[in-house]
Formats: sequence, C-alpha cells, structure tokens
Amino acid sequence: MDAIERFVELFTQGDYAILPPAAVVAVRQEVLDSLATALGGRGQRGIPALVDMAKEFGGAEQSTVIGHGFRCPAPNAAQINGTMIHALDYDDGHPVAQVHIGCVTVSTAFAMAERLGGISGAKFTIAVALGADFLARLGLASRPHGSLIKSGWHPTPSFGYLGSAAVAGMLQKFDAEALTNALGIAYHQCAGNSQAVNDGALTKRMGPGLAARGGVTAALMAERGITGAHNILEGEFGFFNVYHGGDYDSNILTSELGKRFEVVNLGDKPYPCCGFSHGFIDAALSLRKKHDIKPERIKAVHAWCGLTSYEISQPPEVKAAPRNPVDAQFSLQWAVATALLKGKVTIGDFTPEAIQDGARLALAPKITAEHDPGMDTHGVGPARLRITLDDGSEYEEYVPHCLGSAENPMRYEDVVRKFRECAAGYLSEARTDEVIELVTRLESLADVTEVIRRVA
Repeated sequence: MDAIERFVELFTQGDYAILPPAAVVAVRQEVLDSLATALGGRGQRGIPALVDMAKEFGGAEQSTVIGHGFRCPAPNAAQINGTMIHALDYDDGHPVAQVHIGCVTVSTAFAMAERLGGISGAKFTIAVALGADFLARLGLASRPHGSLIKSGWHPTPSFGYLGSAAVAGMLQKFDAEALTNALGIAYHQCAGNSQAVNDGALTKRMGPGLAARGGVTAALMAERGITGAHNILEGEFGFFNVYHGGDYDSNILTSELGKRFEVVNLGDKPYPCCGFSHGFIDAALSLRKKHDIKPERIKAVHAWCGLTSYEISQPPEVKAAPRNPVDAQFSLQWAVATALLKGKVTIGDFTPEAIQDGARLALAPKITAEHDPGMDTHGVGPARLRITLDDGSEYEEYVPHCLGSAENPMRYEDVVRKFRECAAGYLSEARTDEVIELVTRLESLADVTEVIRRVA
C-alpha cells in the first residue's frame, strides 16, 4: 500500500474534532502570519507583474487577491497570494522539515473557500491543519540524514503542489477516489529548484504561488473527472524514488498520523530573510546589546555554521555585496551586518535601496563563515558567532535555537504585532483590529470569507 492511501483516508474522514487545542491555536497563528506577510509583500518585485497578468486573463471573480482590490479565478488568486506571502521570506515554516507552510496552505484555503462559499472556520481550520501536517511530514521524511537543499529541489514548491491539492480537495469534500486523483495530478506538476536562490532570481519567491496554483488546478481537474497516478509517494516512479532517489523514512512519514499534528511545530519569523541566518541575527543582537558594541570598532566577525547556514554565506563576494534583494535575503553576512549596525532587522533592510547602503557594504566583508560538521542538522540548526574589536577584545555567543523555532517560539501576541507592522499604511487601524479579532476566533466563524475580504 502506498503511503498516500493513509493520508487520503485521513483527509477524507478526519474532522475538526480530532484537532487538539494547540493545533487550533497554531492554525490561527499560521493564518494571521500569512495575512501579515501577504500585506507586507503586496508591492514587492514581481507581484505587480502577476497582478497585471491576472487582470489581462480576466475570468470569473471567484477569489480575493490580497491588497489589490479585485477578485479573479481561484487558481490565479492562490498563485498571487502565495507569492505575496513568500515574497519577503518573512513567512512561517517548519524549521526542521525546511518547508514554508502558510504560503501554500493558507493561499489555497482562502482561494477555494471563496470559490465554494459557506466554508466554516472549523472546516477551514482542519483543512489547513492537515495540509500543514502533510507538507511537514513530506519534508521530515525526505533525505532524513542528508540535505534537502543540496538535493537541488526547493522543498516548499516541490512538496507544495501536493499540499495545495490536499487542502483544496478537503474543502471540496472529495471522496477518496477524487482526492487521490487530485494528488496524482498535482504530482505530475511537482517542481521547484534551488538554483533560483543561487542566482538571486525572482522565481524563488514565485515557487509557492506556482505550487498553490497547481494544487488548486489539480483539484478542479479532478472535480471534472480527470485522473492522476495513484501510487504517487512510494510507487516505482513515485515522488520519493524519482525526486529523492529512494532516500526517505516511511516511519517518519506516517508515524502517529491523525494523532500528532506538525502544525504545532511551525515557526514564525521575526526577521524578513532566510531562516538559516536567524540564529546568527539573534547572536549579533545579543552581543551588540550586552557589550554595547559600536559597529565602527568591529575588526572581524566569525560565524560557525551547519552546512545550510554556511551555504548562504557563499560565495562571499556576492553575499557581502548583494546584487539584488534576493541575494540579500539569502546572505548570512548581510543579515549579521544589518543586526550589528541597526540593532534590528526589518522589511526595509532588503530593498533595492538598502543594498546600496555604504555602512553595511563596508561591514559585511569583515564577516566570515566556517562550516562546522558538528552543527549539521536536518533543518535550521544552532549558531555560533564571535566578534573581534579593534583593541583585540573578543565576544562570543552560541544560540542553540533561534527565535521563532519550536523550542523558542514566537507567541500569538508577537504575530499580532507583526500583522500590525505589515498592515500599517494599507489597512486602517479599525480594519486591522477587525481582522485580528476575526482570526482570533477563526474556528467559530460561519464563513471564512469574512476574513479574506477585509484585506482585499
């Protein structure tokens, strides 16, 4: 039996009652964080082009495009919203599975909920929770003793097509046959590569939106009787064999399925950049504050890293002088330099204007990185940072778990502040309060379109 059968059974038979209170709270936080980062990302490079394309295509006014005041066919709305959520690299994810979650699940769920109409908060919550669990389990089970990033596949979109189709199919109340077909159609589209990160390409932020569009489209095709492969995970040419050379752990994939929900282990980001730099930002901010470090006195900064954190420090000539905002988002040097110079790391630090900042361009080359194999982990790992001043004094900090990890989580109140930050200048204070209030009681809503249409 292919493992997908067990997931399909859960997706078609599981209901809101199986969720523990912690999972319900986690979904609320996932939704609010995703709406925050969508509003923050609404004007980022590449988004206006997608909006123009959607308007050119036209079509049924089914689903809201966040922050742009119009509705369009559900697949197009899911694509644009998913891209906006991910554009700043400020969105939530599972730090161990290395998969961003809300950009796929929340964008899909709202697009489908509006198309269908009358989707209750409870129905919405279980679909998002199970979709998040599915995405996280795929990431946790794939190459469990190796590196997902080094495989060349970018995990969020490559898993995201499947996760999106699962969420869309659950909201459509598919039976097992239809949902299996939707997942099979989604598998036929799975894609997403890490070369986009290396080259600083806008396709990095586009990947989750493409996955959401593909997953919604797969569900709509299955709704019309189109079939897809069934043995899509463990078949001879299933996902794990084709995409990961058979390197996966079936026990990790399905252990305690329907009883343990990985949505509770999602991490929300305090900084709008690659999560593999966050421990080093925490260390830099801590050292700056504890020792009153003046940036002009810094002679050198050295970071000890696990493999993936080290990768975002290479090549140093690019990471210390980003060519574009994507380079900056995926630069350990830029993140640490920003923290040391400003004492904070915000949305404005990864713009075309910010990457011309002379002070950071002067400090970033002083930051070097070293791969420490003892710090390698399957996901976001620890960080160690040493600062050397011009008088030879040295200060060092070790961060085992960055802020926003499951071990050191952001609270719901932190995400509320993040939402206010991202909504400022777009939503009125009264409208901002309305959205927060609705999401805080999400599972009790009669129709979740109350939420999405307030951020239109």
